[in-house]
Amino acid sequence: MTDKTAAIDLLRRLVGFDTTSDLSNRALIDFVADWLRGHGIEARLVPDASGAKASLIATVGPDVPGGIVLSGHTDVVPVAGQVWSSDPFTLTARDNRLIGRGTTDMKGFIACALALVPEFSSRNLRVPIHLTFSYDEEVGCLAAPALLEHLKAFAAPPAAAIIGEPSGMRPANAHRGIHAFTTTVSGIPGHSSEPEAGVNAIDLAAACIGFLGQLADTARRQANRDDGDAVQHTTVNVGTIEGGAAVNIIAGHCRFAWDCRPAPGDRAARVRAALDHFVSSELLSRLKTSTPGVAVVTEEAVAVPPLTSEPGSPAEALALALTGHNACVTVPFASEAGHFQEADIPAVVCGPGFPAQAHQPDEFVDVEQIEACLAFLRRLADWATR
Repeated sequence: MTDKTAAIDLLRRLVGFDTTSDLSNRALIDFVADWLRGHGIEARLVPDASGAKASLIATVGPDVPGGIVLSGHTDVVPVAGQVWSSDPFTLTARDNRLIGRGTTDMKGFIACALALVPEFSSRNLRVPIHLTFSYDEEVGCLAAPALLEHLKAFAAPPAAAIIGEPSGMRPANAHRGIHAFTTTVSGIPGHSSEPEAGVNAIDLAAACIGFLGQLADTARRQANRDDGDAVQHTTVNVGTIEGGAAVNIIAGHCRFAWDCRPAPGDRAARVRAALDHFVSSELLSRLKTSTPGVAVVTEEAVAVPPLTSEPGSPAEALALALTGHNACVTVPFASEAGHFQEADIPAVVCGPGFPAQAHQPDEFVDVEQIEACLAFLRRLADWATR
């Protein structure tokens, strides 16, 4: 069996596990652990508090410092509301494309890494190759901190990490972080025939959302995008909103969820502080009378650090050497690479497929991208042997 055949067969098995973030990933993780055990590699599992989900850590090669981490997440985004031409959890080959949920983001990379394990094992590696597969990346990189704690506790210090998010096999050395917030607005309900007798929480929430939109517009106008840098300006997006009880009742509550992806040098805390100042100094001061119980409270739900360029770092130097590219690119999404960097493990993003193909109906990865990833990993084995 060729590496490509093995990778596609493994991708078929991985896609067959519905690991949408609100479901368990244990069946997939147990499959991977059994598959590795069949090749003489013992895996360490890092379960969540419930045991329904787990990350996996495995090492091929000697227990010495200076190894390379190949990292990927096992969870995928939902398919609900999307129109697919085939079953999202059955790998379908069509027009040189491998179609299925997670093929690009990012089970294609995991399949390639697993397909090369027999070759890694057969080589006289001078430094190890570590595999780390996580859960709940899509909902805030929630598993990464615990996974990294275990990696640092049970493995010799790695020299670098390669996060296999889709980048077209171009090394990426920077991306924004992401901070997710929930803003809860409490108003004063009443009969809708007398709006002035209460305080409409939806109206207050709408003013907050408009203010966040102004902040985002200002950041976009001030950015110089001529260089094609995907991470140059801070973004704000309101993703969900709910509130009110009925059309004829003044809304007594409203809640909206939003995220901020700060550009390098900016901070999500600045945006949150600006919203808090707007609420206290402008929004609530507009109310004509004292209104006990009226409040606007913002809480942070997710904080994912950015990946910051470190020219000449071991991760960047290795990825450029293995791909043959002269320079790194940036990517618009957040990933676990920022967590690795915060844990003092230099990191770079490099994986098969392209961001535009992720999260879409009929998500796919080109067979050529799988082949390019396999060639990249073979060159990594050569490097680890030398």
